[in-house]
Amino acid sequence: MAVRSDPSPLRWLIGVELARYRNEAGVSLAVASDQTGMSKAKIGHMETGRQHQDPEDMARLLKSYGAEQHDVDRLTNLTGRADQATWWGPWAQVVPDWLKTFVGLEGLAEREFVFEPIIIPGLLQTEDYARATTANTPRVRQDHGERFVGFRMARTRRLTDPERPLHLHAVIAEAALRLRVDGPEVQRAQLEHLLTMAEQPNMAEQPNITIQVVRPEDGLHSAYTGQFIVLDFETVRSIGYAELHDGAVYAQDPEQVSSYIMAAESLQRVALSPHQSSALLKQMLET
Repeated sequence: MAVRSDPSPLRWLIGVELARYRNEAGVSLAVASDQTGMSKAKIGHMETGRQHQDPEDMARLLKSYGAEQHDVDRLTNLTGRADQATWWGPWAQVVPDWLKTFVGLEGLAEREFVFEPIIIPGLLQTEDYARATTANTPRVRQDHGERFVGFRMARTRRLTDPERPLHLHAVIAEAALRLRVDGPEVQRAQLEHLLTMAEQPNMAEQPNITIQVVRPEDGLHSAYTGQFIVLDFETVRSIGYAELHDGAVYAQDPEQVSSYIMAAESLQRVALSPHQSSALLKQMLET
């Protein structure tokens, strides 16, 4: 795992794939350098995403690792998009680098699984709920609060993107639903919003959101370490993600990612079904 602060998410993601192919081939940086004529430093920078990955250099490295031609084409085609403008540009001054990396990757993802044991997942928060949680975090300067809330609301638009909506599967602990945030009006509006989003999969216009609630009485699951996210991509392999107090950690190794996926599957088995989860939300709103 590695703590990330690089604000160039696609270059970083390409670099992760490049490093995976080298490691799977059992090739050291020194051997890769000898095989391709590139310096170890250049290959290292390409793997971290700190340097633009030229398509010809990428192809030369991947072929030396024994990658199939379709994988070479898949990754070299991505390099032309690596330096495109990012959607979060208007908020660049108020968003920390580690979060820029995540939301950039989220913007590239096709699917996202999120487990939240304490608080409502950011993509499913109302504006008032987001404002209250932003006001209570040391991560955001007070004079940046409103702009940061604007950024967080802009992030949620991925769920309703008419061309490429993000497919979100959220498992939320019951404690997060009952957490008092700001006041009863904000909390109620948040539950109503969750119920609306939870019932969207039954509607033709937005079949991309699944919400499950996990309660203590539902039994044990394997997500012991708390909040985490798994991002799935169309052209590169999945990654795991977990937030720290002042940064984030990414799981890149296939075995690490597999452990996150297994935890996600465990949660989905133990949690209430989407229909039962909606029923619980309705019950909470009626009391």
